[in-house]
Amino acid sequence: MARVHEELSGKRKAAILLVALGSEKASDIYKHLTEEEIEQLTLEIANMQKVEPEVTDAVIEEFYEICLAQNYIAEGGIEYAKEVLEKALGSQKALELINRLTSSLQVRPFEFVRKSDPAQVLNFIQDEHPQTIALILAYLSPHQASAILSELPQDKQADVAARIATMDSTSPEIVKEVERILEKKLSTMVSSDFTEAGGIETIVDILLSVDRGTEKHIIETLEIRDGELAEEIKKRMFVFEDIVTLDNRAIQRFLREVDNADLALALKGSSEEVSSVIFANMSKRLQDMIKEDMEFMGPVRLRDVEEAQQRIVNIIRRLEDAGEIVIARGGGDEIIV
Repeated sequence: MARVHEELSGKRKAAILLVALGSEKASDIYKHLTEEEIEQLTLEIANMQKVEPEVTDAVIEEFYEICLAQNYIAEGGIEYAKEVLEKALGSQKALELINRLTSSLQVRPFEFVRKSDPAQVLNFIQDEHPQTIALILAYLSPHQASAILSELPQDKQADVAARIATMDSTSPEIVKEVERILEKKLSTMVSSDFTEAGGIETIVDILLSVDRGTEKHIIETLEIRDGELAEEIKKRMFVFEDIVTLDNRAIQRFLREVDNADLALALKGSSEEVSSVIFANMSKRLQDMIKEDMEFMGPVRLRDVEEAQQRIVNIIRRLEDAGEIVIARGGGDEIIV
């Protein structure tokens, strides 16, 4: 039976594990997967036939061993993990596990930078080329990266932000070279395989953590340099589901600007939490009117719903730019006095 388990694909093992964990825990895991991964796993689970208990046990045991290995890596590195696993599982088993997981267990580039104070890192990199700064910030946490980005000279902020947003895979040679330059100042680092960092989501996470002034300057500059990129970033800065983070006054304010037809269409595809918050901030008469419109329109296309939601988000962003409402974000400007 062990041989059958070894022949299973990674996707099949993942599907077996999700089924074994149960629907509640599986749904929590789904929240961290991409749409493509969710689709593949859902199809795998749907097509799954009866799985022998021995196979399920073997998959769970393998998952447990991987979790242990990753935990040991986080505690003390690959050598420490290998030593502990050898004592727990035996030399051969430990070696097989380490070899199989080498790529996923490698320390993420610029680990030593993430352990440093942002102010200290800023002193070392602020005079570097914008592309070098972008590469480093892309590997930091949003909190660290936003602190550094906010303190860069304004003429560099938008340039670095644009480079992070358009960054793709980076070769190990380039990463090593940048690390070699920094290791003399901070620490040492070894990296081996191609790694991915940066992209739209990375810069959005960073901008959500900076103060409103820095964010506004970067966005305005990007609008001049690359309008499409700026628009894509703005769309992800505040999404329709984030309405639940607004206070009642802000919700009541933007509702006065929203077309009822758009609101009914947008709520057709929203979560129950968003719907409840919005309905709680309108009169009973308007509630009944919107709910009646939603029922009357019947099934609607997802694209139409998303477009209606985006029009509402655009209104919210416009009102924030005008200073009429406040969207809480990092950098301290969520404090209202």
